[in-house]
Amino acid sequence: MMSATKAPRSDAYNKKATNRRGRNQHSSSFLIQKCVEIEPLPALKDTPAEDREAREALFLRKLQQCSIIFDFSDAMLDVKSKEVKRACLNELIEYISECENVITERVYPEVVQMVSQNMLRTLSPSDNVDYDPEEDEPTLELAWPHLQLVYEFFLRFLESSEFQPAVAKRYIDSKFVLHLLELFDSEDPRERDLLKTTLHRVYGKFLGLRGFIRKQVNNMFLRFVYESEKLNGVSELLEILGSIINGFALPLKAEHKLFLQKVLLPLHIVKSLNLYHPQLAYCVVQFVEKDTTLTQQVITGLLRYWPKTNSSKEVMMLGEIEEILDVIDPGQFPLVMEPLFKQVARCVTSHHFQVAERALSLWSNEYIVSLIEEHVQVIMPILFNSLYRISKEHWNQSVVALVYNVLKTFMEMDQKLFNELTEAYGDTITARNAASLKRQDQWQRLESLASERRAKLSEADPEMEQALSKLGTLTLQEKS
Repeated sequence: MMSATKAPRSDAYNKKATNRRGRNQHSSSFLIQKCVEIEPLPALKDTPAEDREAREALFLRKLQQCSIIFDFSDAMLDVKSKEVKRACLNELIEYISECENVITERVYPEVVQMVSQNMLRTLSPSDNVDYDPEEDEPTLELAWPHLQLVYEFFLRFLESSEFQPAVAKRYIDSKFVLHLLELFDSEDPRERDLLKTTLHRVYGKFLGLRGFIRKQVNNMFLRFVYESEKLNGVSELLEILGSIINGFALPLKAEHKLFLQKVLLPLHIVKSLNLYHPQLAYCVVQFVEKDTTLTQQVITGLLRYWPKTNSSKEVMMLGEIEEILDVIDPGQFPLVMEPLFKQVARCVTSHHFQVAERALSLWSNEYIVSLIEEHVQVIMPILFNSLYRISKEHWNQSVVALVYNVLKTFMEMDQKLFNELTEAYGDTITARNAASLKRQDQWQRLESLASERRAKLSEADPEMEQALSKLGTLTLQEKS
């Protein structure tokens, strides 16, 4: 029978296992109006198109009706009213997409009010305190049947040809955007995907909010890196930033360069890098393509944050290095090649075969090989000893095969230098072996002298010999 002392540990394990088995669902903290029953309103398509005032009035009534929030934690509660609202939202999406003269000045505040009521809410704390995005299933939003339609309606509203940012900016302001950004911490990937598109549209439509959005995203990333290391929407935010960076005008502003140095590069130190690394690498490469003078700063930053014991992160960062080298300006390469290939040499000698393979795969890129060939006099001496040693010692045969290919490439680039380095390496090994033999000889001589001295002491004073033997025995017992 299980003892009482082990029960808490077992419960914790079972709770974790439960979280991994199935998807959790909960509802965010909405301002729910209980016991509200709504009736279907007349269809907008049944209202004559010529009677614009009547259509507008009905449209506003439907928006107000969709502002009513229902409790989805009880599936049997307000079933009829929930269905009425769902049908109404679908009708609004169709109406705003297909009809003309829909978005009038009176509509803007009602749309923003309806969207705010449904979307901008407080996210409930996670049911799993130790939530791990890699292992645990995300907690899905119970109100998604309505929430998804509200997102789609708002996107159609922003994308409409009738939308006027000059009017909308009175209602879609910095406070609205701040609440929108807070939703990126939602565990529901469906919501984060629609949020990504929504924020991108807002950024594109409202020029006055662009600086504010960038500043707030910076703050979110800084908190993520240096305080919490918890933010579910990092990959989505970086995807938006990738598009934003792509549209930066040249020359780059100091603000944008500071963002690269202080925000993007430190994102590499977070342990959950694998969740957003493709998007982060894209942003970094965009900066290098935009301004080649940033290459040295980027490479130096990556080497500063290079992982010491995390092999999977090393593989990812080697991939990012290859992407950067693939677009690097030939004039910038000499500025970074020495520290960069010293790190590559360390990766080549890694006992983790995936790290070694990824480092050696740089020689599969023709452009990188051409850069190496131009500066082979500097790069080959940095790598040669590591490559030659690994070709004799590494346990993985595929790594050894890649090393031979790289050595062959170096030999073809500069036969004379290759022979010189081979000879120098042979001399180094010979000197090392000689030094090792000398050390062994010295130890043997010391052992012989110690044995002779012990024998003399034993002959001169047997009692002293017994005391020394006893002392040696006690010392061994203490060590064991």
